Amino acid sequence: MTNTATSHNSAGLFADAGRLLRLVLRADAITTGANGLLYLALAAPLQDLLGLDATTGRALGAFLLAYAAAVWAISMPARPRRVAVVSVVEANSLWTILSVLTVVVGWFSLSTVGAVWAVLQAIVVAGFAVLQYTALRRAR
Repeated sequence: MTNTATSHNSAGLFADAGRLLRLVLRADAITTGANGLLYLALAAPLQDLLGLDATTGRALGAFLLAYAAAVWAISMPARPRRVAVVSVVEANSLWTILSVLTVVVGWFSLSTVGAVWAVLQAIVVAGFAVLQYTALRRAR
């Protein structure tokens, strides 16, 4: 007797594009939220370390917390709305470009550590954008 049953692992992360998309959106939200909390809670010490004015740091932190909450909300449905995910990908792409421009143009007079931090953030955010775009295409 032969067994023709095949095992289908639907729990695999890459097998379910919708699940992957929600996971990547949530990872983005958690990372962004943690970053926002750090900017809010440590605005004064970060001013000295990064060269980012404490007031600007607090405003940035508040924005990042609101953005993180929005991204988390977008990740909640079993099938996140395509237009909402595209907006997240576009916002992450814009953040990446603006972060690099901030360093190149010299906005905010960041210290060397601040410039490196901005570029590292740009790389992470670009990575989220690429993963979100890829998962969105697979989820069609």
